[in-house]
Amino acid sequence: MIFAVACQDKAYQVPTAKHEFQNDCIKRSLGPNLVNNNIEFAYAMALPQDMGTIVSAQVQASIPGTVDPVTSTNATYLEYRAYSTDGGGNDLPVQIGNPSTTDGNGLTQVTFTRDTFAVTLRYFYRIPAAARGQNVDFTFSATDSNGKTVSMKMGPYKISNMDMALDTIVKDNTRMYFSIANMAAYNATQAAADPGNVDLVYVYRALAQPAPPAAAKTFKHALVSPAYLINVGLPSGAASVTLPAGVTNDAKLIKVLSLRDQQLARLQYGIFIDDLDFQNLDTSASSNFAINLKNESGVWVETADGKYRAYVYINAVTDPAGVASANMRVSIKRLQMF
Repeated sequence: MIFAVACQDKAYQVPTAKHEFQNDCIKRSLGPNLVNNNIEFAYAMALPQDMGTIVSAQVQASIPGTVDPVTSTNATYLEYRAYSTDGGGNDLPVQIGNPSTTDGNGLTQVTFTRDTFAVTLRYFYRIPAAARGQNVDFTFSATDSNGKTVSMKMGPYKISNMDMALDTIVKDNTRMYFSIANMAAYNATQAAADPGNVDLVYVYRALAQPAPPAAAKTFKHALVSPAYLINVGLPSGAASVTLPAGVTNDAKLIKVLSLRDQQLARLQYGIFIDDLDFQNLDTSASSNFAINLKNESGVWVETADGKYRAYVYINAVTDPAGVASANMRVSIKRLQMF
């Protein structure tokens, strides 16, 4: 038996808005949550006009945020302005309250100074060192002129154990020594004062290419371990490097070509290196040098004592033409393994 059933789609109707005080929240920031970086939210609230006005909004963090290490101002704050976007993609602010206040217990609050019925405010939480490896959650709430409150909880969010440093310049013949432990570039004097923490040496050598059929290898921008320079040395015809006394570490290196971590590259790529990537890193096939490094390439590094693993991303390389010497701009994520 065959049954034929005729169906007709119902016409779409716009849902009826709830006649009540409402709120909603989204997390805007992506990727691992790193100490001294921000977690960003957008907190929206709305109230029918015949029910009063919204008078305040607040956020309670389970672990108090920190101050900006550069400006010493409070880097954890709730915006006191609402933003719209013009045709050019620019944010246009409208002030609706006083700048937020934050107490020592993680409570951040904005008091509104104009009649407000609906608004979305941005909240920035600067992750403190005290939160490393822990979970943090947030309770968003708003209060109306009748004393009624709405709220919602966000999280918990895991805080990474990684550290990150952006845009360090390494320069041949000057700041050419790099410490994974300190995520910093040293000159020769600084390296001699802290030789045990020098893990990499940046070298630029524009070597002549051998004629066929010999295999052509380009050296150019390179990161090598001090032990590579001691035991192997630079290719024939290249100027040698005299290492400061005590700089002898033999770090493990793995060169990669297209791992563009978004937090290091700050480009459009939706790729994020997290703690688990370092924990699962296999260094059994590593070497102690990485040559011919180019823009947007990178190097996995494990220090000689195994205490740190890092990913060094190459933001930009500069050949020596027209400048005193070659250099690279690098950004790094690092995890302490024990």
